[in-house]
Amino acid sequence: MSTIAAIATPLAAGGLGVIRISGEDAINIADKIFRPYSGKSLKEMKGYTAAYGDVFDGETKIDDAVALVFRAPKSYTGENVVEISCHGGVYVLTRALRAALNAGAEPAEPGEFTKRAFLNGKMDLTAAEAVMSVISAHGEQALSAARTALEGALGRKINEIADSLIKISAGFAVWTDYPEEDIPELDFDAVKGSLEEAKEALSELLSTFEAGQAITEGVRTVICGVPNVGKSSLMNLLCGMERSIVTDIPGTTRDVVEETVKIGNVLLRLADTAGVRDTEDTVENIGVRLAVKRMRDAGLILAVFDGSRELKDEDREFLKALEGKRAIAVINKADLEIKTDIEEIKKSIPELVMLSCKTGKGLDNLRETIEKLLGTENFDTTAPMLANERQRSCCQRALDAIADALEALEMGVTSDAVNVCIDSAINSLLVLTGRKASEAVVDEVFRSFCVGK
Repeated sequence: MSTIAAIATPLAAGGLGVIRISGEDAINIADKIFRPYSGKSLKEMKGYTAAYGDVFDGETKIDDAVALVFRAPKSYTGENVVEISCHGGVYVLTRALRAALNAGAEPAEPGEFTKRAFLNGKMDLTAAEAVMSVISAHGEQALSAARTALEGALGRKINEIADSLIKISAGFAVWTDYPEEDIPELDFDAVKGSLEEAKEALSELLSTFEAGQAITEGVRTVICGVPNVGKSSLMNLLCGMERSIVTDIPGTTRDVVEETVKIGNVLLRLADTAGVRDTEDTVENIGVRLAVKRMRDAGLILAVFDGSRELKDEDREFLKALEGKRAIAVINKADLEIKTDIEEIKKSIPELVMLSCKTGKGLDNLRETIEKLLGTENFDTTAPMLANERQRSCCQRALDAIADALEALEMGVTSDAVNVCIDSAINSLLVLTGRKASEAVVDEVFRSFCVGK
């Protein structure tokens, strides 16, 4: 592999910035651009040692800096690594990186340092994916879940399941391929029991996926309702600032107003939408269509109703559109006399919260209801958790294959057919952890990484 280099810290003014160089020739390249004040070259230094000196581009001094040497395989990437820390100015960092490239390094691709750590066996694919989760964590629970994955909890769990299936598959293969040998017959009850255990373990992982996503990635949440019920007021209350324009004039909100807020331990990717109604106004009608589309695609709907008035036909039409969706009815203006029909609303939306956007009373109840509906109220961030759609898809395919194997056992089909299903499940699990992932899968995983990590 070539030796790569990149700026490993944000490209913005700061106290310090780091240039990371990794590869077989990393120390030699660093020696060309870094001159320690001690006069001792980096090649002479042991791993996990640092030197103070100057960074040069040719004979031009760029900055004074500290070089930290890591020797393979005891480094983040498993290769020789040098990290040069200099002052965190954008120009200084750019010049230092250019010096490394002029000295023979190649620009690192997004996520290439972590990709090399994976390829060199420093971590499996689930831990590699957790690196970006740690970087993007927005709260204590999100960070805890990411750290759990980075420390290998999911990888260990998946490998445990895969290894149990590999043992079953090997038993089938020996029993089928060597019938003339004196091999004990397969205990099909034991096989069935092991498959049931694997099925239960995968089902448990899948059951927590959406709650985990709510904590780590956030939920696409739509605030919707008919005009003038307080949608924009709710948006502003949740944001803690005036994010949406609030007036008594119907149709004020015409476009979709978006913001990300944290409610309890859940990240809501909020969208305040136009009031849902029939209108002759061309521009407002576009906003209504956008609102309906957002409702269709949302992971959570906060359906707002004006509690100070009776339900109208447009409210009832709106309720019909929400039946069967993951929604919370927010009865606004709870500081006034309640005239709306609460029981009628509950028939379409069982989860209901009384709230005053004016005073904020009821906001804690809304938070509790959101956490309850999303399954995050008692979420264990120290347990193995599927972090993304790729992992979920692999897990689901493995579960489906195990279900097929159990069905085949019940039907009494040949052991070869049963083993084909088991092998399919094994393959999906090995792809999940990266033990058997194609180059295309690996490239896709690291494509979303930032440069320098």
